[in-house]
Amino acid sequence: MTYGTDLLMEEVSYVAYHFHWPLDAILDLEHPLRRDFVTRIGGINAAVNAAAEARSAGLAAAGSGAGSAEDGW
Repeated sequence: MTYGTDLLMEEVSYVAYHFHWPLDAILDLEHPLRRDFVTRIGGINAAVNAAAEARSAGLAAAGSGAGSAEDGW
């Protein structure tokens, strides 16, 4: 069974976008190692997104009470 061209290009694009590695460097990776990078990038993105959502939720909660910046206090 061969690895699908579409899936390969998706992985390569994902790694290139996030790590700014050249095409040849990514294609030189063995498939399991490339998949590991894809998985790790996904984990990094999930953690960053969760932190951003928590920060936004905290800012929204802080701005909804008395003495918020909206009422000049």
